[in-house]
Amino acid sequence: MKPFSICMIAKNEEANIERCLASIQHFNCEIIVVDTGSTDRTKDVAQKYGAKVFDFKWINDFSAARNFSISKASYDWILVLDCDEWAEESNPEEFMCLAREYPAYVGRLKRKNLTPNDNQQRIYIDMVERFFNRRYYHYEAPIHEQLTPSTSQTPYAFEIPLTVLHSGYVGTAEELEAKRIRNMTLLEKELEKHPDDPYLYFQIGQEYYCLDDYGSAAKYYSKVLTYDLNPDLEYLRLTIQAYGNCLLHLGKIEEALQFEQIYEVFAKNPDFVFLMGRIYYMSGQPIKAMSEFIKATSMDNPYAEGTNTFLSWYYMGLINEQMGNMTAASEFYKRCGDFEPALKRLSGLT
Repeated sequence: MKPFSICMIAKNEEANIERCLASIQHFNCEIIVVDTGSTDRTKDVAQKYGAKVFDFKWINDFSAARNFSISKASYDWILVLDCDEWAEESNPEEFMCLAREYPAYVGRLKRKNLTPNDNQQRIYIDMVERFFNRRYYHYEAPIHEQLTPSTSQTPYAFEIPLTVLHSGYVGTAEELEAKRIRNMTLLEKELEKHPDDPYLYFQIGQEYYCLDDYGSAAKYYSKVLTYDLNPDLEYLRLTIQAYGNCLLHLGKIEEALQFEQIYEVFAKNPDFVFLMGRIYYMSGQPIKAMSEFIKATSMDNPYAEGTNTFLSWYYMGLINEQMGNMTAASEFYKRCGDFEPALKRLSGLT
């Protein structure tokens, strides 16, 4: 099966690329790996798995490297993967059936991002556009590159049967700091050129959020919200969630309560509903908080692992404990499984 090509860019990814390539070996597809200056065995590992390897001089532009990799493919349909991603669930035989059904659309895969959170590893899910026909799409932006239609057409999307795990947010302090410095340098240069691009403010906010600098992150997230944006935009939804978390970290509860004004627009997934529950809880409104947590547990398809299960149950346990309902609190904590904060609260009740 070789009706599409898998395209990747890499630099010093020896520690990751084998896991990625091994996970897609059964795809039996052409694999293009563009190396931007590795000094380790990245290229050797790629060739071991039959990849066609090309060199590309790094020019501080991810889109340039992406577009170069796409140009080297033998097929028009492209699946883009990163070296720190690996397939968890897949049905590649269906890809081209969907391509024929949606010839000018973009295929989105499900990505499970492994993220450190309070000394525990959590999963955050997003849908990313990665499967497309290169005749209709290309990449733009030097950093956090975006798939862009080559004409004025609207880029409609469909889902492909592929779930990947992503470890890009996990690493040593030195590795993560090096990424932050590289990303911030490129983002600041782009912001100088495009000072009215809300997506750049979002990405800078993300960088500060990853550094736990919630004050700086909130500043950039709030800038995004000054633009009149389509509420269905993925990055706007992420902005709302992260900005709300920043306000809670900063103790700006009154500002966070203003999210009530956008409730009807964004309360379509358990993540926002869970956020509202936390806002009400921290503003001293336990009954309203309990209502939101109950609602969150009735909803499906969370983006952040646990917002519709153990995280909501944990807060429901806290509320019952504070109201003196120790039996109910204990039951909610038990539902949380191995969630460490719940285990600690539970041990305090016994």
